[in-house]
Amino acid sequence: MVTINAERLLHDLHTLRSFGAEGNGVVRTTFSEPDLRARRWLRERMEAGGLHASVDGVGNVFGRSPNDGPALILGSHADTQPNGGWLDGAMGVICALEVARAALEDPTTADLAIDAVAWSDEEGTYTSCLGASAFVAPLTEEQLAATNAEGETVAEALDRTRLAGSERVSFEPARQIGYLEAHIEQGPYLEASGLQLGVVTSIVGIRSLSVTFAGEQNHAGTTPMADRKDAAVAMFEFGSRLQDRMRAVASDVSVWTTGVVQVQPGAQSIVPGQAHVVVQFRDPDEEVLRRMDGAVRELAAEIGAAGLVAVAVEEGERIAPTVMDDELQRHIAAAADGRMPGRWISMPSAAGHDPMVLSHHMPCAMLFVPSIGGISHDFAEDSYEADIVAGCQVLADATVSILRQAMRP
Repeated sequence: MVTINAERLLHDLHTLRSFGAEGNGVVRTTFSEPDLRARRWLRERMEAGGLHASVDGVGNVFGRSPNDGPALILGSHADTQPNGGWLDGAMGVICALEVARAALEDPTTADLAIDAVAWSDEEGTYTSCLGASAFVAPLTEEQLAATNAEGETVAEALDRTRLAGSERVSFEPARQIGYLEAHIEQGPYLEASGLQLGVVTSIVGIRSLSVTFAGEQNHAGTTPMADRKDAAVAMFEFGSRLQDRMRAVASDVSVWTTGVVQVQPGAQSIVPGQAHVVVQFRDPDEEVLRRMDGAVRELAAEIGAAGLVAVAVEEGERIAPTVMDDELQRHIAAAADGRMPGRWISMPSAAGHDPMVLSHHMPCAMLFVPSIGGISHDFAEDSYEADIVAGCQVLADATVSILRQAMRP
């Protein structure tokens, strides 16, 4: 079995943190200058580790093993949220690099083909899982037309960064047999349970519904309360009643969020004529998602039926639950048993990840390490170094086990 170099792993992880560092966090959004500099540095580190590395036509940094195969791809994403943490994605990228180069350095594993990748725009600055999508299929016109907050399209960004002229690295199904990703949990369960690692069973499905309330805009001082058709009041009633409705149909692991709320025209002396809320909900079970969808629509219809405002519901994102490969999970579980018996668990992922896209084309599996305080997508995001190192070693053990099995006649 290959032994990772913990000091080198952590050094490179902290170096990657420096690209876009702000306080304790990182701002390294897709195709920003810090993101591009980080990708060039990652390419250099992959080359130094013995991989044939390139930054491809959508910004993926791909380090291809010099060995023919069968090959296993390890990786994660290198981009961050606008005010993101330093480990989300980054930990998995550096773990992938460390396992690949450590295996090449060890005579007993130097024959194994381990490819490492840093995907582009998993976080959705332009469109979620852009790099992983381009790896398995040509980008659609819709994906190329997706914009960031400033209105720049993917196509324009690729031209600006001069990536458009570079070849896009593609999946090699005859050589690459699967994908593994190490990631922080981004939740509190592992730490609260005193566990050191999670073997991911599935990635939750995600749906969102946009609910718009159309009332009557009017003067806030001269319009009697009894005569008002206040869109904001209707929206607040919807939000208050939503909690009980969702609890009635949800599972123990369901979550729902009203993270986008807008009131128009948004002036303190005007009765709002329109209000808007986006309800996002997640669960690993498609049937539970269907029930939650129905609960939102039913409540919206009830608010509208009261007659004070008109209510419209528009469907937003719709991502089906993703099941991780059973065989790859077994290899990770066996590796965890060997390194931390009794201190790991099988668990679903409540956050979206690149395997949502990749799993339609190849077997995929993931492992989680604990997040301190369950905090992520925030400058306070952190994990203990011992857990990062342990997770990387389990990734290495599982990778060797998978490839040795694949190479047997």
